[in-house]
Amino acid sequence: MTGDFIELTPLFALQEALDQEIALAHNVTYETTFPRRLMALLVELGEFANETRCFKYWSVKGPSPKETILDEYADGLHFLLSLGIPLGVSEYKHYFRVDEKDLTQAILNVYEDALKLREEYTVENYAKAFGDYLNIIPLFDYSSEEVIEAYLKKLSTNHKRQQNHY
Repeated sequence: MTGDFIELTPLFALQEALDQEIALAHNVTYETTFPRRLMALLVELGEFANETRCFKYWSVKGPSPKETILDEYADGLHFLLSLGIPLGVSEYKHYFRVDEKDLTQAILNVYEDALKLREEYTVENYAKAFGDYLNIIPLFDYSSEEVIEAYLKKLSTNHKRQQNHY
């Protein structure tokens, strides 16, 4: 892994622009879509886990290609950024701290953290969920640059989807 941190501050403005585009096109707000954003995060986290195959103890098939895993990870990053915006989070620099080296458990931790947001949608609970999600990156030895690049690629796709009435 190159670097011991990831700087995500510029991504919040990019995510907010996409969120505003979606809000205008679909007549929704952060408040009206909170449960769906949270559900989307949980679904994307499951899709990410599925591509890593980390929990499939019954199978000898390896994980999907790196690009596929990064694409699914970027989907989760979209929803985590989006969940931070209504809380006033617009800056985020994360120093990696890997407390959990087992990928299955690390993903389960993020699920638990995300569900806490349902009960108490606070900056503190958000930061815990986001931090645990970001701490998955070193488990793959992916660079911060690769993760940001995957996010930007998916961001472009998501803008195109909105233009094409996806």
